[in-house]
Amino acid sequence: MILLDRYQLVRVHTSEGVSGLGVVNSINVQVTHAFVTNSLAPLIVGRNPLDIERLWHEMYHKLYKLGPAGALLISVAGVDIALWDIVGKLANLPVHALLGGTFRPEPAVYASSMKRGLKPQEEAERAIRFKEQGYHGYKIHSATSWMYDDGFDDTVEAVRAIRDAVGDEFPIMVDVNNAYLSHTAIRIARQLEELGVWHFEEPLADHDRGGYAALVAAVNIPIAAGEQEYTRWQFRDLILYDHIDILQPDVTKCGGFTEFKKIAAVCQAFNKPITVHNVDPIIGTAAHLHLWASTPNCIYPQEYNVDSAALSELAFVAEPPRVLRGRVVVPDRSGLGLDIDEAALARLRTV
Repeated sequence: MILLDRYQLVRVHTSEGVSGLGVVNSINVQVTHAFVTNSLAPLIVGRNPLDIERLWHEMYHKLYKLGPAGALLISVAGVDIALWDIVGKLANLPVHALLGGTFRPEPAVYASSMKRGLKPQEEAERAIRFKEQGYHGYKIHSATSWMYDDGFDDTVEAVRAIRDAVGDEFPIMVDVNNAYLSHTAIRIARQLEELGVWHFEEPLADHDRGGYAALVAAVNIPIAAGEQEYTRWQFRDLILYDHIDILQPDVTKCGGFTEFKKIAAVCQAFNKPITVHNVDPIIGTAAHLHLWASTPNCIYPQEYNVDSAALSELAFVAEPPRVLRGRVVVPDRSGLGLDIDEAALARLRTV
């Protein structure tokens, strides 16, 4: 394990000298650090890295009493991503070639803003800038998360200002991080629909199954959710019971490449598109890039966090994924396709 303040990497080494790199989602890295070091490493050390399905099965099922979601799957994701990096290097192929090949060589991305509390005019100015840079849309976070109708909320005003600034053709997305109760979500969704918002993300608590079903039935705007779900079975329930329109798995949370592809298959069986949750512009984006390239139902522009410059400044990746006119070129180098500056990584390491 390599801990860089809030950024956690997983390194898996083989006896032949090949190493793979994975990343653990940055939610409470002290907890996931303990998971990987104390619970998952003993299951992996001495095993064949090519047996990814078997290793994933054991990491998940032998620790099932720790919970089928959250810290366990986030930790498994870090190991799984590193294993796929190893397999790609051993095969001298990029990960997307192992996952099914190139379905789209230059996936499109939208600009995802993590900043809250900006005034509507400030949001409009940012949207203009990102449109000029070629991003395929702009997503705002415009309300207090988990506020249950009681907190800061500039959603409708901000969207109206953005729409006036960028015109009717530029996609706008709204993420309020579980801010509303069902009746409020329906009221807000109807207003956003009139303003041409493309998708409305996580307006309700993730456990509010009935609320989501009622919301989807009441409005025409696509409802997106899934960043708080971790397994194929949970995404099955999002589809069957919540009736979610756009699914949002995150490879750094949902158990890595191995489980993501199963989630994608479940979604495709129900003709559901995937627009991932992705807030990491370095390793996480690189991992997602291989999935965007190889997964047919990653149809729409995917999420790229435009407010994580601080992570980029860590500079331990020589050539991180770069957005050019709203698209990211899929690497043809082996594994994840990343070159690590070991000296820079050593200087930044805290554990």
